[in-house]
Amino acid sequence: MSDSFRALRLNKTDDGQSHEFVELSENDLMEGDVTVAVSHSTLNYKDGLALTGAVPVVRKWPMIPGIDFVGTVEKSTHADYQEGDEVILNGWGVGETHFGGYAGKARVNGDWLVKKPASISAAQSMAIGTAGYTAMLCVMALMDTPTDAGEILVTGAAGGVGSVALALLSKLGYEAVASTGRMEEEAYLTGLGATRIIDRNTLSEPGGPPLDKEQWAGVVDAVGSHTLANAISQTKYGGTVAACGLAQGPDLPGTVMPFILRGVNLAGIDSVMAPRAKRETAWALLAEHLDLDKLDAMSSDATLDDLPALGPKILAGQTRGRLIVTL
Repeated sequence: MSDSFRALRLNKTDDGQSHEFVELSENDLMEGDVTVAVSHSTLNYKDGLALTGAVPVVRKWPMIPGIDFVGTVEKSTHADYQEGDEVILNGWGVGETHFGGYAGKARVNGDWLVKKPASISAAQSMAIGTAGYTAMLCVMALMDTPTDAGEILVTGAAGGVGSVALALLSKLGYEAVASTGRMEEEAYLTGLGATRIIDRNTLSEPGGPPLDKEQWAGVVDAVGSHTLANAISQTKYGGTVAACGLAQGPDLPGTVMPFILRGVNLAGIDSVMAPRAKRETAWALLAEHLDLDKLDAMSSDATLDDLPALGPKILAGQTRGRLIVTL
């Protein structure tokens, strides 16, 4: 096996950052007890932030970005992994403070890894990626909601989290309503399982009432800001809102009234530092409940060379579904 591999590297400059494609060796990798030959990665919203420098996601320079990867263990001194194991990594600061998945090899802490479910291919695991795994964590937060309790709202529905959430909710028997700014994607969203589509402008405007008409039995929100505040104000008594993103903004311009008058639950969803047991549960549920035909329908392919151009597009909402990067 060759020790040399190709990588996309970000460098700090006087006026921001730059990128370059480089040939590296294992000696260039950071410390860890498991070395993985990476076969695929993916593009998430956070990867777009890192690639563009729009937000200071990268905190150590130079950096190989990519918060996800899947591959085969080449070397391991970790008790749980041995040569030949197929493993997945999501989060843990990889691509931010530790070299990430946009390279042919990675060396990481084995505690950050999970074994790839046998029923999901390597490419499909990255079609899921952090966005899909986060969607599963959101759905896990809603699983106590009866399927006949009413509609579940999914914001940012054409994005990575939203697309997988729709497919999962549909498979589990929920009525999922897709909120999107791209109404031309109606066929795509209904194909994933959305029972109806609403324009995101109905939720994204400021100044909504602190207690609006009750509409949603639950919410999966990847948008934040006014959208999240309005969704909370429209959530039915005792409903749960799973918040995992900030595409509109990190603020929450609402009141406590939905929480103290309707008993609404706000569940914060963190996928980066989630404990290993929770990750393993999420991946087991994805293997059990995610319709792989729908996953394939929401996925497209890219290479390492495509990533610098794709970073700005995902931030501008010009991508849909999930993108698989073949290394």
